[in-house]
Amino acid sequence: EVQMAESGGGSLQAGGSLTLSCTASGPTVSNNCLKWFRQPPGQEREWVAYISGGGTATSYADSVKGRFTISRDNAKDILYLQMDSLKPEDTAVYYCAADRLGWCSNIRQPIYWGQGTQVTVSS
Repeated sequence: EVQMAESGGGSLQAGGSLTLSCTASGPTVSNNCLKWFRQPPGQEREWVAYISGGGTATSYADSVKGRFTISRDNAKDILYLQMDSLKPEDTAVYYCAADRLGWCSNIRQPIYWGQGTQVTVSS
């Protein structure tokens, strides 16, 4: 069973930067599509970004495009989310997740999820 654990959340002011990490343990996910989701307070969980198993394909939600960067270190089974120019509306619990396949699709739901890490951005 794959275990995924996010870290790096915190509280900061608008305009700041933060990098989230997600470490996978157990069977490797180095060939799996990996994704970030977030759930703002009182709202549904939403997709943020994904990266393919080989790291060659990435995609972002319009709300974060140009500000967030997803990357991965397959040798260490770590997923990252670099978040720049943060806004109060980025406040949410951020989750990492792994698909069962290497190529990414937003139609397919992930099979492994982390517990989430809180990011709070104040104005």
